[in-house]
Amino acid sequence: MMTDFKNEPLFDFSNVEIRKAFEAELERVKRDFGKEYPLIIGGKKIFPDKGREVFHSTNPSKRGEIIATFPKASKADCDEAIRVAEGVFKEYSQLSAESRACILFRAANIMRRRKAELSATMVYEVGKNWIEAVADTCEAIDFLEFYGREILRYSERQPLTPYPGEFNELIYIPLGCGVVIPPWNFPLAILSGMTSAALACGNTVVLKPASDSPLIGYKFCEIMEEAGLPAGALNYLPGPGGEIGDYLVSHPRIRFISFTGSMAVGLRIVELAGKTQPEQIWIKRVIAEMGGKDCIIVEEDCDWESALSGVLTSAYGFQGQKCSACSRLILNERIYDKFIADLKERVKGIKIGDVRYFENWLGPVINERAFQSILNYIEVGKNEGRLVWGGEPADGTGYFIKPTIFADVNPNAKIAQEEIFGPVLAVIKAKDFEEALTIANNTKYGLTGSLYTKDRNKIEKAKRFFHVGNLYFNRKCTGALVGVHPFGGFNMSGTDSKAGGRDYLLLYLQAKSISEAL
Repeated sequence: MMTDFKNEPLFDFSNVEIRKAFEAELERVKRDFGKEYPLIIGGKKIFPDKGREVFHSTNPSKRGEIIATFPKASKADCDEAIRVAEGVFKEYSQLSAESRACILFRAANIMRRRKAELSATMVYEVGKNWIEAVADTCEAIDFLEFYGREILRYSERQPLTPYPGEFNELIYIPLGCGVVIPPWNFPLAILSGMTSAALACGNTVVLKPASDSPLIGYKFCEIMEEAGLPAGALNYLPGPGGEIGDYLVSHPRIRFISFTGSMAVGLRIVELAGKTQPEQIWIKRVIAEMGGKDCIIVEEDCDWESALSGVLTSAYGFQGQKCSACSRLILNERIYDKFIADLKERVKGIKIGDVRYFENWLGPVINERAFQSILNYIEVGKNEGRLVWGGEPADGTGYFIKPTIFADVNPNAKIAQEEIFGPVLAVIKAKDFEEALTIANNTKYGLTGSLYTKDRNKIEKAKRFFHVGNLYFNRKCTGALVGVHPFGGFNMSGTDSKAGGRDYLLLYLQAKSISEAL
């Protein structure tokens, strides 16, 4: 009997034995550094050879350390993967919802068994600290379990208004072959969520992982194969997005595109997908989550300790490299100076370094390009606000940047409007709650936001007028849980596709109405 959905628990790293076991797993994963891995098309593994260019997955905590090598997929590989996926779709789409759900449930169990290995891989490949890495794996397990249950719900008989002399049905059917383009910042959770949603619904997938995290994506494909997913239902094409991403999105046989990443890339996908190609017989569906410029409002009647802790975790968790991260802090003028001073003391205590070691909470940013971009924004910030703390690289062998606070920032400043995707916080003063709400909504994005207050009237007003897809009260603005906080934003934050929610699978399905005269 299937149990009710429950979120996967984290490892308890306060337990010395669990910490030792994870340290041992980190050592074991490290022994595989430098191995070559393949593309996967129709179940066939295609390894690097003399005729193919390759690229490397590297450790952002230790510049130049190669974790894995992959061949670059070509346009010809894209054509073949789509051809195979379309062929497999004819049979895979006819599997029962129960059969597809069981594949996801088996994959979740395999992932539980490999939880330490997968988490350790992300510590190295994307620079997540231990807690963030395990949380990523747990979220991936949650998506598999949740969407498996959801497709069973959608396969049930749908309620329709009775009509004399007719037997009527409404059924949900899959779309076809689609491309999934996940980000590097949640390289297992979001990849697993988007891919498993599509597969649960009976679609087939060409998966193009982020170039910074191909190894964890490959391990996901291994898990799906072991779980019994038919060969060709999932095809794996690592490689630079500029070379194959546009080609996949524009391909006339692609039915849908599921994307998470930057606004610039997301809008390009929307534009490319909206242009009808010769031989294309459908309007492509785009499911996009495109980031944010998220804020926390702190009012004078807040729980002080809770607000400080929530702001610090939201702004600097995983180096601020979350689309939900707090990059704007809006403070009531009556607590402005005191809160900044106390926050500075908390930030000064953050340990920075190679996240292979448990004591380091703040790790590296993902790569050289991000490192330079964030430093450039910091230089802009020095002219747009008052540097309170940080503002420079940190010591170490990787792409480390000190957690940075800018105060006295104008709401229209560049660092208050543009997504930086790094450990940079812009602090803005508001004379009252009305102005704080106006500032909060003064952005093209609308993903997450949080309000710290004990005033029920302010909470109720924020519910109506704080325009974000995920709104939190008296807690951090990061850390959405599958099934608990369906996730997705407004405006330029995406298509408001609520990942981990009860309407998400509708994005990968189409409804067919059937009527028979009696």
